[in-house]
Amino acid sequence: MSDTTDTGPVLAADGTPLKRSLARALRMQKLRALMLIAPLLLFVLLTFILPIVDMLFRSVENQIVSETLPKTVVELQEWDASSGEAPGEAVFAALAADMKIAVEAKTHTRLGSRLNYEKTGLSSLFRKSGRKVKRWDLAEDAPFKQKFIDIDEDWGDVDVWRTLQTYSPAFTNGYFLNSIDMQKGVDGPEARPENQQIYITLFGRTLFMSLVITASCILLGYPVAWILANLPSRTANLLMILVLLPFWTSLLVRTSAWKVMLQQQGVINDVLVWLGLVADDSRLVMINNQFGTIVAMTHILLPFMILPMYSVMQTIAPTYLRAAKSLGATNWTAFWRVYFPQSVPGIGAGSILVFILAIGYYITPEIVGGTKGVFISNRIAYHISSSLNWGLAAALGTILLAVVLLLYWAYDKIVGIDNVKLG
Repeated sequence: MSDTTDTGPVLAADGTPLKRSLARALRMQKLRALMLIAPLLLFVLLTFILPIVDMLFRSVENQIVSETLPKTVVELQEWDASSGEAPGEAVFAALAADMKIAVEAKTHTRLGSRLNYEKTGLSSLFRKSGRKVKRWDLAEDAPFKQKFIDIDEDWGDVDVWRTLQTYSPAFTNGYFLNSIDMQKGVDGPEARPENQQIYITLFGRTLFMSLVITASCILLGYPVAWILANLPSRTANLLMILVLLPFWTSLLVRTSAWKVMLQQQGVINDVLVWLGLVADDSRLVMINNQFGTIVAMTHILLPFMILPMYSVMQTIAPTYLRAAKSLGATNWTAFWRVYFPQSVPGIGAGSILVFILAIGYYITPEIVGGTKGVFISNRIAYHISSSLNWGLAAALGTILLAVVLLLYWAYDKIVGIDNVKLG
């Protein structure tokens, strides 16, 4: 005869199974943690994720043509752009009907502004035609082809209709083609005229100058960080105030100060002339060019390089250098073989920070860069605030974002992002 004991599930204090009670407690803990970070997630979503998504959409969105001229777009599908002749009466009749509605809704001017980015003169063409079409009677004033050409002979220009047909789809890659100095042609993408090719040059200049600024910050910031890390704490803290002092001064003031110092009648040139190093009639041109931008931005971004390097150097024990010297290493060998490799993570962190800040800078190049020292960000700002070509600005911003992510990926593969430390 054997005794069997039926223990059953283990219960919690409230009588529920312990396993279920633990799972519920874990869910509540995760929910509380999520509620704590929910404001931050919402802030990031509204201020970072959604603007990027909107930028990506605007870089390909082109619905204004199909929404403003829906009948014309349908009729243009049957037109052969390579025929060398303007479309027939059916297309012009559809254009008259669409323009009548667009003029009442006052959307024809927006359409003209959009198409004017692709072909100069279309903005005035739609505005001028809108004033005439508004007085037409669609039932009595047909046919419309000759009436449109009488308003403006450009309506008989094949290039005008080719532009309308090319940009009639709801989505387009035209903005991205413009961003790399190309355009949509009859046979596909083609290079823009040489006098209109500026964006590849701007992208190359932006990358080159950002790398130069990053290298300048490393060369100037490394000795400062080393001195701060090896001084007594009391002295280092006092000197750190000098590093942080620029953050307490307006960026606009600091940039304007460099404009005053670097100009031909500025402080630096006056000192060089006074020392006899430069003739008064041969003053150096250090402003409104790449040199001025590099100098001003190096000064502004230098603290962002010093702080990560200093925080890493503080963790390097001085006993390592003394041990290397006790084993026969010279001062240079001890520094290069022992100290420098341990400071590389700080250099990496500072370089990423300075490079990403430099590649998207706007105010400093705008003030001291002139025509040869501006970045692609200045062109993006121009399209957003002046030309109002938001699609092209979004495409340029998307390409810039892709370049930064690509360089970040390459850095991770070559150096390893895990080796980057902030202290």
